[in-house]
Amino acid sequence: MKPLRELDAESCAGIDIVMTDIDDTLTSDGHLEAAAYTAIERMSAAGIRVVPVTGRPAGWCDMIARFWPVAAVVGENGAFYYRYDHGKRRMTRVYALPDAEFEANREKLKRLAATILAAVPGCALASDQYFRIADIAIDFCEDVPPLPPESIDRILELFNEVGATAKVSSIHVNGWFGTYDKLQMSRRLLDEVFGLTAADAARRVLFAGDSPNDEPMFAAIPLSVGVANILEYRARVRHFPSYVTQGRSGTGFVELADHLLAKRRNSGREKAT
Repeated sequence: MKPLRELDAESCAGIDIVMTDIDDTLTSDGHLEAAAYTAIERMSAAGIRVVPVTGRPAGWCDMIARFWPVAAVVGENGAFYYRYDHGKRRMTRVYALPDAEFEANREKLKRLAATILAAVPGCALASDQYFRIADIAIDFCEDVPPLPPESIDRILELFNEVGATAKVSSIHVNGWFGTYDKLQMSRRLLDEVFGLTAADAARRVLFAGDSPNDEPMFAAIPLSVGVANILEYRARVRHFPSYVTQGRSGTGFVELADHLLAKRRNSGREKAT
């Protein structure tokens, strides 16, 4: 990974979509601080469309699409994208699987969750599970005392044993039935909403993240940035982002926004905001 300062003005001038993880990329210690939220507003005002790409649940994503200064949101690790048209007052919801398949999967996931909770002491269903439609999230450090790496590995094994897909975030292990992920739904969004091919996205889209469930995005998007806490996952990540910030979490995201906007102004792409 190169330091963020090496992301050059020419590359920054071509970026008009920033896709970003939320937990521990935008947030810091569980809080969305004013500077990070303002960074989203500043980029939006400069003509950069911001799209959160998160493991957080459908209920949260509906709110984010409506109330944050974002162009869309990808949620539950790629189960869907939501996009709110403020002019028409209309929400567009696009899902990776048919409703009937999600419903059948939820029953299997409920049984699997009970198995995991019984087998791994100290873990819990995530407090946002009530608002999910496609996966289960097992909390290993958000609202429970942090679990050791071997407990996280055991949770992953239990998902894998029944053929579920499982990804580790900075706070949860998310598991679901299906082959979709953050990258697949992000590509669908970029195509259907913004009209971008994979080749277009390589020069016009930047992705920011911090943890193993962001790895498909890091691997596929050349202009990818990790906030400094990505370094904590050296043992779990094979495909790292191209660049890394000095700051952790939301501080790193603000650093990214500052760098991107400054380089674009210097290139003549944008006026100061």
